[in-house]
Amino acid sequence: MARSPKKSFSIMASCRGALLGVAVLSGLINLLYLSGSIFMMEVYDRVLPSRSIPTLVGLSVIIVVLYLFQGLFDMLRGRIFARVGAALDEDLSQQIFHGQLSAPIMGRAEGDGQQPLRDLDQIRAFLAGGGPSALFDLPWMPLYLFMCFAFHPWLGVVALGGACLLVVITVLTEVLTREASKSAVGAALVRNGISDGARRNAEVVHAMGMAQRIGTRWGDANARYLAFQQKTSDVAGGFGALSKVLRMLMQSAVLAVGAYLVIDGQATGGIMIASSILTSRAMAPVELAIGNWKGFVGARQGWRRLKTLLEANARGEDPLRLPAPQAVLSVESAGVGAPGAQKFVIQDVSFELKAGSGVGIIGPSASGKSSLARMLVGVWPTWRGKVRFDGAAIEQWLPEDLGHHIGYLPQDVELFAGTVAQNIARFEPQPKAETVIAAAKAANVHEMILQLPDGYETQVGEAGAALSGGQRQRIALARALYGNPFLVVLDEPNSNLDNDGEQALTTAIMNVRARGGIVVVIAHRPSALAGVDLVLVMGEGRMQSFGPKDEVLSKVLRPVPARNAAEQRSSAVHSLKMVEDLGVAS
Repeated sequence: MARSPKKSFSIMASCRGALLGVAVLSGLINLLYLSGSIFMMEVYDRVLPSRSIPTLVGLSVIIVVLYLFQGLFDMLRGRIFARVGAALDEDLSQQIFHGQLSAPIMGRAEGDGQQPLRDLDQIRAFLAGGGPSALFDLPWMPLYLFMCFAFHPWLGVVALGGACLLVVITVLTEVLTREASKSAVGAALVRNGISDGARRNAEVVHAMGMAQRIGTRWGDANARYLAFQQKTSDVAGGFGALSKVLRMLMQSAVLAVGAYLVIDGQATGGIMIASSILTSRAMAPVELAIGNWKGFVGARQGWRRLKTLLEANARGEDPLRLPAPQAVLSVESAGVGAPGAQKFVIQDVSFELKAGSGVGIIGPSASGKSSLARMLVGVWPTWRGKVRFDGAAIEQWLPEDLGHHIGYLPQDVELFAGTVAQNIARFEPQPKAETVIAAAKAANVHEMILQLPDGYETQVGEAGAALSGGQRQRIALARALYGNPFLVVLDEPNSNLDNDGEQALTTAIMNVRARGGIVVVIAHRPSALAGVDLVLVMGEGRMQSFGPKDEVLSKVLRPVPARNAAEQRSSAVHSLKMVEDLGVAS
């Protein structure tokens, strides 16, 4: 279930305690990092001059204990980050999935449809890596610089200069990788989109010899992606290497300055060693941050994309649950266009269907028939006018609730990987066997299913690849009839059916009407209209005619010789000409 934007991003508020714990642990870890330099200073300035073995043993025991605590705290910090990533995934994954599912319907599907889930994976992987730890360690850099200044101002100046250079490198890394990273993501979307499209249409690509040309397009997109990736890697890698060299250079510089101060009598050998260690430690978080910058930039861009996706799909409080529709479907001066487009595909459509009605929608290609079907089932929200069930506008229903009362057989039928029974039951967790079988019998597909290798438990494969086109269409019809929905919309339901299948389709339509449901049939073949009593003619996106079947068909039939005309009037439907000759009102 989608949530409001405030709830969608409450994960950071809910993890505030964990992040506070990480901050406390980071403070303890960085304080314990001082123990190594202090230990070295004590060894050089106290143990060696005094040649005291007990002091050395005591210091060694203390440093071992401190290192153990440091390792424990570091492990706990890493585990907390991993669990924050898991909590983020648990809180947002369902919302992201539903947003990803809604994107094509809302006209926002571009390139790789799996990108939102990849973004979530990238954010979770970044949180489980070393990048966030470096970000929490950065605020402690002044502590190490202060310690260097406390030892001697010249030591602090050298360490501060190195730290400033690393900050400049960090800023340059951000500036020079930002655009390349964005471009790399865009190129990846194009590349993956081409790959997914080719995989979905593998048969067409192979049969028509398009593999090499599609492969060339994919190769060009992949080359662009690799070029941007290489640019990002080169910049981040180059600055990462520079930061390592600079850290070692600064450490050696501090050592050299410290040696000079020791010779001049302004510092001890212990201070010289301790300052070198502190300088290295002060620069380590910056170096680690630069090394993880690519992941940081990717996680940041992914979070922005996810935030946009979730905000676009967020909704407020759920509306009051309405009773099941059972009386009338009305369309009031409705108009709609394709998601993301600006032009009406259909407009000014008005009609009313009462329980027990069946309407066939006919018209030439691109007249708006399938668009009207999508509007009736709520896939395309109306831009103007209303679609109402028992007086309630379709927007007043939750999609999950309205879906129980709608059966939809789209023009392009696809089943989901799973069993035949699961597909018919719309993947309900625990469907009743009698309800599944009733839907199969209503579509007259029960006997056909029993002939499959495992009956209702037969795996249909991805997109129903294990079944023929006719079998997929008939099982999809059973899915549309599952649960006795009030409105059943069938878009070219007989495109892959044989004579037995068409007879079963007509029987199914009549049965829906007999139980008080409403059937809408998009027809390109006249036999699909045998079970309806009304006909709606579409033309150029507008309703040209609507009324009783015989009356409307008598107006739109092409003039024919008298002998054939008499036969056509007597059979009403089977004499109907091809849809390309229909769609013009008298």
